[in-house]
Order: sequence, then C-alpha cells, then structure tokens
Amino acid sequence: MTRPQPTTRDAYRQFITITTRWMDNDVYRHVNNVVYYSFFDTAVNEHLMRSGVLDLDSSPVVSLVVDSGCQFFSPIAFPDVVHCGLRVAHLGSSSVRYEIGIFRNDEALAAAHGHFVHVACDRHTHRPVAMPDNMRRVLEALHHGI
Repeated sequence: MTRPQPTTRDAYRQFITITTRWMDNDVYRHVNNVVYYSFFDTAVNEHLMRSGVLDLDSSPVVSLVVDSGCQFFSPIAFPDVVHCGLRVAHLGSSSVRYEIGIFRNDEALAAAHGHFVHVACDRHTHRPVAMPDNMRRVLEALHHGI
C-alpha cells in the first residue's frame, strides 16, 4: 500500500487559523493526536457560523459527525499557529465529507490531513433530513471540483 503524501495549500478553498495552546502539547512535546480532531471540528463549524448557515442556538438543522480520520506527516507544537484548509470532497442530499489540511505556521506542505463527515439532522430528533439550501450553497463553494 502506498503511503498518502501531504497536500499543499492550493488544494483548499478556505482557511481558518487556530493558535495552539500550551495544554495541546503532550508528554512528547508535540500536539497530541486527539487535538487534531478538535482542529477539524473548530474549522468546519467556524466556517459554517461565519457563513451564516449555523446558529448554535436556533438552527433547526444541525450537523452531526458520523465519520472522521486523520493521517499525520509532521509534528506541530505550542506555540505554532495552525492553518486549517477546508474543502468538500463529497456533497450528498443530507451529508457532506470535508477534507481538512492542517498546516503548521507558513509551511507549504500539510502536517496532517483529515476527513470529517457531517450528516444534516433535525435539531430535536437527531434524524437525518435534507440539507438546507443555504448550507448547500456554502458547501458547494468549498467543493474541490468547482
């Protein structure tokens, strides 16, 4: 099996910047692997909120994570700045697969690459629903084929 290679910044449509914190480092003096999943969640939801399609208090449709994964290429450590590149790899009727490149400071190659699958769900029942049109438009702009 061929090991995946790190992506470059030009493979992503949108970037969200996150500052690492002292507590993100583990005993090995680099950002612990579980923190990368927090980077994914923060970047995706911040983009949705900034785009006006997610209101944490009142959106009738919320997105729930059903799948995620990460491949690591090089370490990140506090006090590095993380740039999360976002793109959409697949957009279904109620689901979206994000791909997120994690870039350390100004480096051209990703330190990690992950994916994150959201399913649009009714806020109260948590049952899948059709993705709202306004959310679909925002996500179409991130689709790497567009």
